[in-house]
Amino acid sequence: MVLPGVLGPGAAALLASSVCCRCTMRLCGLANAESYRRPVPELLRDLKVFGSKAERKRSSDNVVGQSSKKAKTESDTVMLGHTTDRSSIDNGSELVFERDVKSEEDETREQVESVAAERACQDTLHEASPFSAVCTVCLGIMQQFCEASFIEELGNKVKKSGFEFGSVVVSVSFPAQLAVREHAACLILEEACRAEDPHSWKSDLVSLKEAYKWVVYEGLSECLGVPVEGKSPFEVNVNFTHEETKEECHFLASLFPGCFKPAKNKQSLFTRMAVSKALARIGEDQFRSNSSCPPKPMSMPCRAQKISCSHGPIYVAGRYNKFSRSLPQTPWIIDGERRMDSSVEELISEPLMQGFAAEGFNFSSSGREDVDVRTLGQGRPFAVELLNPRRTATGSEMVHKLQLQINGASNKIGVRDLQVVTRDSLLFMKQGEEEKTKLYSALVWSERELQLKDVELLNSTKELQLDQKTPLRVLHRRPLAVRPRVVHTIHADLVDAHQLRLQLRTQAGTYIKEFVHGDFGRTQPNLGSLLNTCADILELDVESVDVNWPPPVNDTPATEANPQQNCLDEGV
Repeated sequence: MVLPGVLGPGAAALLASSVCCRCTMRLCGLANAESYRRPVPELLRDLKVFGSKAERKRSSDNVVGQSSKKAKTESDTVMLGHTTDRSSIDNGSELVFERDVKSEEDETREQVESVAAERACQDTLHEASPFSAVCTVCLGIMQQFCEASFIEELGNKVKKSGFEFGSVVVSVSFPAQLAVREHAACLILEEACRAEDPHSWKSDLVSLKEAYKWVVYEGLSECLGVPVEGKSPFEVNVNFTHEETKEECHFLASLFPGCFKPAKNKQSLFTRMAVSKALARIGEDQFRSNSSCPPKPMSMPCRAQKISCSHGPIYVAGRYNKFSRSLPQTPWIIDGERRMDSSVEELISEPLMQGFAAEGFNFSSSGREDVDVRTLGQGRPFAVELLNPRRTATGSEMVHKLQLQINGASNKIGVRDLQVVTRDSLLFMKQGEEEKTKLYSALVWSERELQLKDVELLNSTKELQLDQKTPLRVLHRRPLAVRPRVVHTIHADLVDAHQLRLQLRTQAGTYIKEFVHGDFGRTQPNLGSLLNTCADILELDVESVDVNWPPPVNDTPATEANPQQNCLDEGV
């Protein structure tokens, strides 16, 4: 990366304003990652030499004046710490600056002066720490927090977090007021460069976050032994703060209140984005009259206030059978009091949460059954979102062991086809809630005696259109609406004079109990109106949920894992 010599005065002005060498480089637009990883003493030495050469060149030009135009000039380059021609530059890790070469005599004199300047700078560097002053722009971010000691400390905290991971993404949060300090530094740089060449200046800086990433990511990757990737599910978050300067951006709120709007999920009005929007609108004179330019020196650097680790959720899916008629799908709490000891959700999710060392879970399924309804056949599709899991080995053997553990812990439920799935695949389950069909088996009672012609009437019924108002029993948690539903087929068998065994294939979302008893006329037509009797439901089972997800897995079926399922009648 070649920097034009016109930036020399600007670099010198930034260093004179206690801007660190890495911030000086990025504000000058140096976009070479390897350059930022060089030792700070080398960078500082070379930047000072570069600035002094540019200053001598400008002084010489002022003395020579117009006569300098007669000298033939050629393009050459100066590598930080070295003087060389273009043919010898083959290492992208070196910083390269562009300057003008005058006569051979002038060149020789400048080389002698350059060596003397380098020695003087080196002597100064040996006498003082490279971080003897806190950078007025980054407040130490590109100084102490880029050093190997901090990277090692960060890596050790990640290792002790207890997470399993094969890659990592690093998320850093900087104080919003750094944007104000950076804006002031850019004004200093622009002023110095325009004084050198009024037509040369253009703003093309490297962002603080990008430069920090270039320095830290490689070292952290080596420390952890895993790649640093942008899409890793494992995230390390580093939150930097600087309490002493947090009010430096507050003046922007009075000048541009529209940029600072409160939001429920924001802890502060002064986010980095809001501050950047306001700075994009402010003029130079207005900024200088309201903020320090150059930025005020600070004695203390930023603090890495919080280093936290988190892992994206893991999704485990399968199909469950419910063999009990006294088990709710989710915890049954009424008026703050728990009514039953367990639930399908807990019997499945808690072993998974322990197996993956997760902090919590979210359970979802393709529909739901009432507490007194069994789910048989191939079961109902479900998915569990495991939150912030620390154990992330998701091999089929581990998942199969968890399936056996769930099936062996209770005879009330069973799971099959347990597997790790992607978040996107959950859409297949949700689509099935409304688009697919379901097969039910129901034992029905009739007030009047039933005859063969009643059975024939039901068996001949096809594609029966229903209008179902929200049932009274769920009206407290669902909005009042009339939902059109379809009963595709009915197959009836007489059990005795007052009982029927029905098999109903219906549109997903059909309220079967309300179709049988009518729910005080809220479902029309209903079984009672079709048979001209008062009807009620005695038992209900879900025989099939026609959703082809998740795909089958070759493992022990839930029915085999629970041989007592047919003996469970619990109140039936």
